[in-house]
Amino acid sequence: MAIKVHGLAVAACTVRVLLCLHEKGLEYELVPVDVFNGAHKKQPYLSLNPFGQIPALEDEDIKLFESRAICNYLANKYKDKGADLLRSSSLKESAIAEIWMEVEAHQLNGPLRALIHQFVLNPLRGKVPDEKIVEGELEKLEKVLDVYEERLSKSKYLGGDFYTMADLNNLPYLLYFMKTPKASYVTSRPHVNAWWNDISSRPATIKVSEGMTMI
Repeated sequence: MAIKVHGLAVAACTVRVLLCLHEKGLEYELVPVDVFNGAHKKQPYLSLNPFGQIPALEDEDIKLFESRAICNYLANKYKDKGADLLRSSSLKESAIAEIWMEVEAHQLNGPLRALIHQFVLNPLRGKVPDEKIVEGELEKLEKVLDVYEERLSKSKYLGGDFYTMADLNNLPYLLYFMKTPKASYVTSRPHVNAWWNDISSRPATIKVSEGMTMI
């Protein structure tokens, strides 16, 4: 059975999985989930993810949810294909990559997700961004990007001199954020900007971003 990804090409967490699949050069089927009519909160989708969130993945006899866990699974199972996203052959390199994977998940993801909600989702719902929320989340984002700037002044990528999952995981929300009026928070930091230009121009990123049509 071909790999099946249940989700939407515009949804950030689905995008994360699609990026991993493309970096690995794997064939897959994207199975759209009608979230607008609540299909993700009903059976049969709940048998794939009991929390009713997208995406979910089917690969042979295994069913997975949570995008980062899915990506780690794919990177481990297909480690001999495409980019070496987890640096599994080196304990030191994999440990460093894992640190920055955690940083993305616990430090960067929150502010970026909130900002995308304000700048992308609110307008789609006929609402304007809440300036108080935007200001608070930008303050958080600045602090994280300052750490990124320091890190990237010493290495080409977050995990070292090689592209890893630590970089890939940042892309879904950044791809949307860079289309907002606040993109200068990235472009004003020379090392972060050089990193962004690199990871956003990868063939896998370009291909997947074609489906991100919300803005």
